[in-house]
Amino acid sequence: MLLGPPHPGRSVRIMVTMGSEAAEDYRIIHNLLQEGMNCMRINCAHDGPQEWSRMVAHLRRAEQTLGRSCKILMDLGGPKLRTGPLEPGPSVLKWRPNRDEYGKVTGPARIWLTSDDHPAPPPASADANLPVPRMWFDRLKIDDIIEFEDCRDSSRKMKIVDAGGNGCWAESKQTAYLVNGTSLRRISSGDGSTEDDSTTLVNLPFLEKTIVLRPGDSLILTKDPIPGRPAVMDSAGRLLSPGKISCTLPEIFNDVQVGERVWLDDGKIGGIIERVGSETLEIRIFQAKFDGDKLRADKGINLPDSHLKLPALTEKDIEDLSFVVSHADMVGMSFVQDVADVHSLQDQLLKLTSNPPGIVLKIETRRAFDQLPALILAAMKFERIGVMIARGDLAVESGFERMAEVQEEMLWICEAAHCPAIWATQVLESLAKSGVPSRAEITDAAMGNRAECVMLNKGPFIVQAVQTLDNILHRMENHQTKKQSMLRELRLASSITSNELAPTPGE
Repeated sequence: MLLGPPHPGRSVRIMVTMGSEAAEDYRIIHNLLQEGMNCMRINCAHDGPQEWSRMVAHLRRAEQTLGRSCKILMDLGGPKLRTGPLEPGPSVLKWRPNRDEYGKVTGPARIWLTSDDHPAPPPASADANLPVPRMWFDRLKIDDIIEFEDCRDSSRKMKIVDAGGNGCWAESKQTAYLVNGTSLRRISSGDGSTEDDSTTLVNLPFLEKTIVLRPGDSLILTKDPIPGRPAVMDSAGRLLSPGKISCTLPEIFNDVQVGERVWLDDGKIGGIIERVGSETLEIRIFQAKFDGDKLRADKGINLPDSHLKLPALTEKDIEDLSFVVSHADMVGMSFVQDVADVHSLQDQLLKLTSNPPGIVLKIETRRAFDQLPALILAAMKFERIGVMIARGDLAVESGFERMAEVQEEMLWICEAAHCPAIWATQVLESLAKSGVPSRAEITDAAMGNRAECVMLNKGPFIVQAVQTLDNILHRMENHQTKKQSMLRELRLASSITSNELAPTPGE
């Protein structure tokens, strides 16, 4: 009832998270549905109603074209506890060509030039993205030479190799550092005449600053939303003041205590709260690389030991629900922690419609895991409910070494409650992002066969990831049913022919 009918040949559904590009390119959703997607996930923390509407329209069109059906899950953003902004670094743009072991150039640096008033996003293969004034950009032609002196007073040049549209490509065989104020001189002689005009760079983006944290360092977390900064040292390398950064939800300062743990950036950096003030928290770092981990803006903060009194529904979530009830089959509740959160969502849905969508409880905190049976019972006020095992945040909250048993217990509880489970976070992530899977994630994907649905995140190779997951789930179908092994006879790899790769009926 929640996830739709099973896919031919497998009972486990495949859910795929949509990237922003799915709103513009119908072929993405068409290809995903063709390869076996059963549920489309839209993350309400990104994009907006216009983009969501186009994604839904693309899906409906693909359903009609392919004669298949697909459910829609819309995840509410929920309260996002993240690091605040950092002071901007200098505006410096660098590129360098490819070199071999002897320092010889083996390939030029490729620079994407675009107009600074309406910049076109750089392709993934660009070594640098250079915004230039519109009138100057419009005059660029293939084979133009651009000369300049970089900020080290070194004479440099690049050649336009492709022009047209909202961006053009240039190539350079020299390492260069550009700053605002650098003068670019265009030299063109393609039509027999000599043309020489210049422009000055004024809109180079700032470099991202970071706070480098090592074991034993202090970090100040502050309510003040002003940009943070790295630690300040004197000329002898002595610490004058520790690094400082704000957080997006200063309400947590009322709920945390000395001695509680803080995890930053998906658990890469760990600390203990040493002092709680009215405006700041002082955190002592105990886990980071010996030579330091870089903390950036907009990185997740987890407080597994703290009893946070944050409502799971934000004002934005309540606004988004009016769209969700009109277009989605399921609504995902982020950061659910107690029964009151579930009742709050149910009340909001019943205000909007007499036929509410199904509810998926995203279990991503230690507190939610501890209260999972009560949360499921509360959700059962609605006919269609499910649980998403959000293994990313949950691993940070419960400890990576405990994640294996935590997900096992959640599968047991969901099976006992006859509640569908969604196996989520980093499934075939390397494959979706790079096109090449790791051995470990293939095994992990096979383990997802014990849930009712496996969720994939977005990536440039997501269609290939769906194909691979579909293949794995088909193969595992007769080996495992929920938590029960079927003890199916195994065939030796050497005896399998290409026609025998798919399980035979009744096998």
